[in-house]
Amino acid sequence: DDDDDDDDDDDDDDDDDFELFGSDDEEEKEEAERIKQERLKQYAEKKAKKAQVIAKSNIIMEVKPWDDETDMNDIEAHVRSIATDGLVWGASKLVPVGYGIKKLVISCVVEDDKVGTDFLEENITSNEALVQSVDILAFNKV
Repeated sequence: DDDDDDDDDDDDDDDDDFELFGSDDEEEKEEAERIKQERLKQYAEKKAKKAQVIAKSNIIMEVKPWDDETDMNDIEAHVRSIATDGLVWGASKLVPVGYGIKKLVISCVVEDDKVGTDFLEENITSNEALVQSVDILAFNKV
């Protein structure tokens, strides 16, 4: 009988050990889950801060008139009159093409998500009396 009691005691001890181990395991799982959630939160915060960085591009365009009689100041005024959220006009200069004709070379900085080259080209060439064509000379990420 003593042997049986010893076996029962051993079984009980094993059960107790297992339960203790089981509860430790649960605590470890809870701790691991808490750490995981904390890291996910930190990652989300870090990502949110990064998302505030706005992708921008510097675009340099050349705007060509129809002939040497087109007033280049009118063309520049027309181009600079194009305004929208995410668009900032920069420096410009007149560059001789030949036969007394000059072209307007103008730069702008755009927010990539808000303004594209199609928008710029369509709006600049919308004044057909002044503008013959628009070409993109450079397109660089800022």
